[in-house]
Amino acid sequence: MTAPLTSTERAALRRRGQSIKPVIIIGKAGLSPDLVTATSDALRARELIKVRVLREAPVTRDDIADFLAEATGSQCPGRIGHTFLLYLAPEEPGEDTD
Repeated sequence: MTAPLTSTERAALRRRGQSIKPVIIIGKAGLSPDLVTATSDALRARELIKVRVLREAPVTRDDIADFLAEATGSQCPGRIGHTFLLYLAPEEPGEDTD
């Protein structure tokens, strides 16, 4: 488990997130195991990603943000409109990944 982000860290991540485009877009299909896998892969590759929830999605942005953060071991530093950010801190060398 990673330590919670400080307000300064969250603000810095939100600033970084302003310039990135959504890599995950959630629509009618909603949540699925493939969505969790794709999100996890994107986080490992990029560290910070933006997720967009379309209006026709069967679940709310906040529900999806909380679910994906827990399922991927990431944190959600910002939510606005139909989008949210997910951040996965890079692993330290020698850190166990149980």
